[in-house]
Amino acid sequence: MSQTSRHITILLCTYNGARFLPEQLASYLEQTHRNWSLWISDDGSTDATLDILRAFQRDHGAAHDIRILQGPSQGRAVLNFMSLVCHPDLPEGLVALSDQDDIWLPEKLERALSRIPETLSGPMIYSAQSYYIDDAGNRLSKSVVRPHPPAFSNAVMQNIMSGHSTVLNPAALALVRQAGVPQRIEYHDWWLSLLITAAGGRAVVDRAWVIHYRQHGANVLGAPGGVRAGLYRIRRILGNDYGNWITANIRALQEVSELLTAEHGASVRMFLDAPVRAGPGRVRLLRRLGFHRQSRSATMLVYIAAFLGKL
Repeated sequence: MSQTSRHITILLCTYNGARFLPEQLASYLEQTHRNWSLWISDDGSTDATLDILRAFQRDHGAAHDIRILQGPSQGRAVLNFMSLVCHPDLPEGLVALSDQDDIWLPEKLERALSRIPETLSGPMIYSAQSYYIDDAGNRLSKSVVRPHPPAFSNAVMQNIMSGHSTVLNPAALALVRQAGVPQRIEYHDWWLSLLITAAGGRAVVDRAWVIHYRQHGANVLGAPGGVRAGLYRIRRILGNDYGNWITANIRALQEVSELLTAEHGASVRMFLDAPVRAGPGRVRLLRRLGFHRQSRSATMLVYIAAFLGKL
C-alpha cells in the first residue's frame, strides 16, 4: 500500500474555539496527504464553534467523512480527548490528534506517515516539533529538540510528546482503547505516551517542525520554554500538583497492569508500594527505578521533591 492510500482519522476536540477554529480547519484542507477523515468531539460550546463545524461538514463532507459528536461536557479537555479516542464507533486505524486553535503545515500528515512503518505490528506513538505563534499567527519561537529520546523511565516523570502533534498507529489506538478512559489523570497526551511506553511500544519524537502552535490567553497550556515557564515548573515540581499528577498516572497504569511489560509493571508496583515516602530512601527508590527528566537539573528537582515527600 502506498503512503497516499493509507487512511488516517483526525481527532479534533473543541470548546468555544470559534475565534481560531477556521484556520485550523483550513489547514486540514491544505494537507499534501488527502486521505483523511475528521471526527470532532465538542464539549458544550456556547459560541459559534458548532456553526463553523457544521458549515465545514456541509462544504467538505462529500470528500471527507466528517462527524460531529457531543463530548462529555465535564469541562476537562483530558476527558473530551480520551472519550473521543475511546469512542466505540471510531474505526480502527491511524489517528492524529488535533487542537482547535493551531495551524498544521501542509506536510504534517505526510511527514508523520513517512515515519510510522506500515508493517509495524506493535504500538507506536509519534509526535513532532512546533513553531510557536501569537494570536495573529506571527512566529514567536520554536520548540527545542530534547536531548534524550522518549522512554518509559522519562515518561513517568515528564511528558515530552506534544498532544497537538500526536499520531497513533493502529496497534497503539487499540491499546489505548483497551485501557479505557482513566478518570483521574490530568493530561491526555502524557497518559498516551506513558501507557504506550509502559506496554513496550515504540515512541518517536520527530525533529521536523510541522505545526504552528498558538500561544494565547485562552488556551489551556502554552509553550514549555522561557524563564517564566521554567519558574512555573519549579513551583509545580516542588509543590503538590506535580506529585499528584505522577501518582494519578501511575495508579492508572496499575489499574491496567495486565497491559504492561513485566519490567514496567514491577516498577509501577515498587513505586506505589514502597513504605518510604520521603527522605533519602525515597530518592534512592527513584534512582533505582531509573526515573528521570530530560535534564540533570530537572531530575535533581524531582529528587528534592521526593526528599520532601512531595512525590
